[in-house]
Amino acid sequence: MATQYATVEDYLAALPDDVQAVLRRVRQTVLAAVPDGAEKISYGIPTVTLNGKSVVYFSGWKSHVSVYPVPGGDDGLDQDMATYRAGKGTLKFPLSKPIPYELVGRVAAALAEQRRREGRPG
Repeated sequence: MATQYATVEDYLAALPDDVQAVLRRVRQTVLAAVPDGAEKISYGIPTVTLNGKSVVYFSGWKSHVSVYPVPGGDDGLDQDMATYRAGKGTLKFPLSKPIPYELVGRVAAALAEQRRREGRPG
């Protein structure tokens, strides 16, 4: 059974130092892009929420970090994300290369905007 973490900080503290450092910066970047967001653990990984609804998830692995899901509807963003797509709904950033934090922020902002639109009355 996978380890269950009570907080995002618990999750981060359990990672190897190199992965932890990158994921802490991913966390900062996501929270800066979603300043009205809150944090929780969902599906066993850190999640940023808006109004109690999940917006963006991120996780650390031995050789990469991942951000989920992948926003749609922006051709420029789609092009910029193409290199990092791993499956339909995952962006995978290898730790062996510089992490495109600016892109992570754009992804988080796009996901937050999609969530805000979904929450508005039609």
